[in-house]
Amino acid sequence: MIPNDPTTLGNDIPALCERLVKHQAELEQPSAWPEGQLQWLSDADVLRWTVPAEFGGRAISRSELAFGYETLGAACLTTTFVLTQRNAAIARIGLSDNESLKEELLNSLCTAATFATVGISHLTTSRQHLAPAVTAHEIDGGFVLDGQIPWVTGGRCADHIVTGATLSDGRQVLLVIEGGQSGVDADEPSQLMALNATNTGTISLTNVSVPRHRVLSGPIEGVMMQGRSGGPGSLTTSALALGHTAGAINRLNLEAERRPELSETFEPLVAELTTVRTDMYAGIEGTREGESVSAESVRQRSNSLVLRATQACLAASKGAGFSKGHPAERAVREAMFFLVWSCPQPVLQANLREFARGCGLG
Repeated sequence: MIPNDPTTLGNDIPALCERLVKHQAELEQPSAWPEGQLQWLSDADVLRWTVPAEFGGRAISRSELAFGYETLGAACLTTTFVLTQRNAAIARIGLSDNESLKEELLNSLCTAATFATVGISHLTTSRQHLAPAVTAHEIDGGFVLDGQIPWVTGGRCADHIVTGATLSDGRQVLLVIEGGQSGVDADEPSQLMALNATNTGTISLTNVSVPRHRVLSGPIEGVMMQGRSGGPGSLTTSALALGHTAGAINRLNLEAERRPELSETFEPLVAELTTVRTDMYAGIEGTREGESVSAESVRQRSNSLVLRATQACLAASKGAGFSKGHPAERAVREAMFFLVWSCPQPVLQANLREFARGCGLG
């Protein structure tokens, strides 16, 4: 069954989403960070979604989590993306065999009192094979880290950062560093096209000592291959794009109620959203096989759909939508995020081919 009722995620979810929509514009301000929004998520028990039950969490299913990301993504993409990075850190901690560290960290991550984030993309890029972004050398009782962790969300606000490093023999180690410890410096966040309130930037590490009891996995070759993870372009990654699409379609529907001629745009977008959602959940639940439910197919179509839906919303809003701060203008900028975030090469190539066909080049 395709989930459509947000109250299945919690009775407070509809009210939470209304509140997130109402306060979207505040996150466009310089130096903004969704601290209040994270507290609202905590109040609605959202921060317990991915924490294992034995540590006070709810451990909802993959389908429920995807629906949760869709629902919240339609209301506020910035807050929801920050949530995904927090949940990625929780997932890595939860998959570890380090029971004492799980006991130490996971209970506190059920609320907004503690914030964790993740910085592990450098472990899987081609750059890693040439010059590791973060190096580690082993000492008695742990490791010492040096280098730079790129693209860490909320690094300046993080109590804990799940990251990894490469030893001189090529083995890798996954561990948890403390945000405020000596040698951990959060650089000025990058200025992005959108989602600047995610405070995404580089973390510099200088002679950072990490005790062995904070190691999640390793040292081993290919530490990121251990355990289960959605990975780049996963089906749950597409859920945010579909949620953002739904938000744009909802705004377009408001325009269509006053301008019936927009129904010829609104209705096909709704139909396409329904189809892609159906395939995404079939892929997540394993109820159907085939190319249409593959992670790459769902992600490529989600990318295409979110770009077209937000641009349709902008066009329908006319000149007002082109004004800085208008919801349609913001939605278009935020949609561009899906072309670069966790976007595997085959998905990127498919999107580029679609752009070329649209220009008459394909």
